[in-house]
Amino acid sequence: MANWYSADLHFGHHRIIDFCKRPFASTAEMNAVLIANFQACVAHDDDLWILGDFAFGRADDTAQFENWFHSLPGRKHLIIGNHDDEAVISLPWASTEYMAEIQDGDYSLVLCHYPMITWNGARRGALQLFGHVHDQWAGSRNSVNVGVDKWEFRPVQRACCAIRR
Repeated sequence: MANWYSADLHFGHHRIIDFCKRPFASTAEMNAVLIANFQACVAHDDDLWILGDFAFGRADDTAQFENWFHSLPGRKHLIIGNHDDEAVISLPWASTEYMAEIQDGDYSLVLCHYPMITWNGARRGALQLFGHVHDQWAGSRNSVNVGVDKWEFRPVQRACCAIRR
């Protein structure tokens, strides 16, 4: 069992391709690549932490949200982001929170959609993982942007985040 982290997938958000200069011709291609990349990394018994902005759409897109959700492997946890409305939050996540503090091996992690200036345990080496800023900022000492725009549209593990410290 492993933990995986990601943010800012924006399933179904056609304008995110232009906003972030994502290398896709369509949202269908983007969605398919995200799903394939996550399926190639995450095992069925792994925990997948989505740090916000899972999908973008209207309330009547619930069936499509469910399809994307069930296409991703692992036990899925949502750290709620600014684009996660009730249709996203009500999916069958293992947990939904605005912020979480977890232990991953020897590392203490603080998970939030937004980057922080400081966080619990920062002076003792806790890592803060975040999204929201897409490709605008990689992070600073002990904080790491786990957004798909920074990680070739794949989830990352704690070891990759620790290397970026």
